[in-house]
Amino acid sequence: MRKFLTALIVIPVGLILVTFAVANRHFVTVSFDPFITNDPSLSVTLPLFLLLILVAAIGVLAGGCAVWLGQRHWRRAARRNDADARAARTELADLRAQAAAAKPQPRHLPVPAGVGLYGPIGRDKQRATL
Repeated sequence: MRKFLTALIVIPVGLILVTFAVANRHFVTVSFDPFITNDPSLSVTLPLFLLLILVAAIGVLAGGCAVWLGQRHWRRAARRNDADARAARTELADLRAQAAAAKPQPRHLPVPAGVGLYGPIGRDKQRATL
């Protein structure tokens, strides 16, 4: 189902990008020099579709980094909680081992021969066979 949904989204987006790239093949000049507009020293000439795709990719990366940095508090808390849980499990295992070692073995009293809980073995109170 997941592959189907991915294909349902990726194929139309891919077709839109290809159509956009074919329709916007002309070159544009992007200037990074705000002071000299006639002959900028920092400029790049590339196809319009490539410029827009690069800007979108940079935006996605910047947004991902911002979200990742914003969630560092929760990741730190999760690591702390995981370490606490691991320490608690270890302590519990140690305590169980100590309790098992300190627990006295129950003594079993011998059962008298031929006599059960209610009388002779194999019969209940009403002397019915078990």
